[in-house]
Amino acid sequence: MSKSQRSDRGSSRTKRPERTQVEMRCLSLDQLVEPVHRVRIVWQFVESLDLTELYAAIQAVEGGVGRDAVDPQILFGLWLFATLEGVSSGRHLTELTTRDIPYMWLCGGVSVNYHLLNDFRAVHADLLKRLLIDSVSVLLHRQLITLDEVAQDGMRVRASAGASSFRRESTLNEAQTQAREHVERLHSEHSADPSGDQRRRQAARQRGAQQCQEKIAQALAELKELKAQRDKQQREATSEPRASTTDPEARTMKMADGGFRPAFNVQFVTDHRTRLIVGVEVNNQGSDAGLMEPLHAQLCADHGVTPERYLVDGGFAKKEDVTTLERAGTAVYAPLPREKQLLKAGQNPYAEKRGDSPEMAAFRERMQTAESKEIYKHRCSVAEFPNADCRNRGLYQFKVRGTVKAKAQVLWHVLAYNLLRMMKLGLLEKVVAR
Repeated sequence: MSKSQRSDRGSSRTKRPERTQVEMRCLSLDQLVEPVHRVRIVWQFVESLDLTELYAAIQAVEGGVGRDAVDPQILFGLWLFATLEGVSSGRHLTELTTRDIPYMWLCGGVSVNYHLLNDFRAVHADLLKRLLIDSVSVLLHRQLITLDEVAQDGMRVRASAGASSFRRESTLNEAQTQAREHVERLHSEHSADPSGDQRRRQAARQRGAQQCQEKIAQALAELKELKAQRDKQQREATSEPRASTTDPEARTMKMADGGFRPAFNVQFVTDHRTRLIVGVEVNNQGSDAGLMEPLHAQLCADHGVTPERYLVDGGFAKKEDVTTLERAGTAVYAPLPREKQLLKAGQNPYAEKRGDSPEMAAFRERMQTAESKEIYKHRCSVAEFPNADCRNRGLYQFKVRGTVKAKAQVLWHVLAYNLLRMMKLGLLEKVVAR
């Protein structure tokens, strides 16, 4: 300790750090984690899941050659716990597994790298959806959830693509030509000097160029789809459509703050009583119109239950969708189109309109009753609750590209959110003990 430090302290006595003392601490990782820490609950939940298809894909088997694979339960537990903690970066998660006790406890001495973690997060959307369906089905079977009343809502989540990555068709065609020439040039260089480190570098450059060429081709295909949609809607073209060379499936959408950015439309269906998410979809449609019927049909098919009441905001109340749901036995509760404007103008928005189906007319008549308006008040607390929770845990921008991978990332958030809800409601033991 320097003289200046001693003079600063005067005669005071303090406990100073001693970092050179050699100690022996006989402690296991398990002893470092509190018995009530929620990482233990996450692991208990993961152990109850059916991950047979993940184990079946492992090529390293007993009696065979090759390095042992990292157990899928470890990878699943890491991402589930990381999502609960608001961690969405594979690199950050890899770092946590070397210095944060709960993550080290999950690994149990098994090392992981961010490539493995990122790949695992993005490619198992079908498995995650099945696990969501299975967990809800268990609760339905035990009559702990009824799905008699559900609410659907959407939120725009920023895509990984940048706004400057969007190109018009002429620019994409030019870029495609340049990319093709670049791939051919790299291939000829690789053939001329196929030895040593230079070969590996050339192969890496060639893979990158081919991926760029594939994304440009996908962007051109997306442009054709955009033009077909515009022609179908018979909208007047105000500007030439553009597609992203980074994430061709992303679309520029109006966000909650009024700005326009590349995004995906995330849809949740939430149970009224438990606030559990029971249905998920991710698409690149900029509005919610027409998205109610597909998710309702998916919910009925997944769980074999037809909801009695379906709560949505005004953006979903498309005449065709309302008619379909009402015919299926589900009563729709939503604001009528232009309801406030018509009432202000002294007109009756609840009266049957020309072109209304009988189901749409019944929907209009029902929504003028005080009972229906009281039921509709449930929508905000039911539908907005999971949106806010997922936002708070980092679902404001995707770390992956493409609709399929984006849906996988959303499903991680859904499973984490439902796990917390089941813990809160005391339902987790029923799912784990199935």
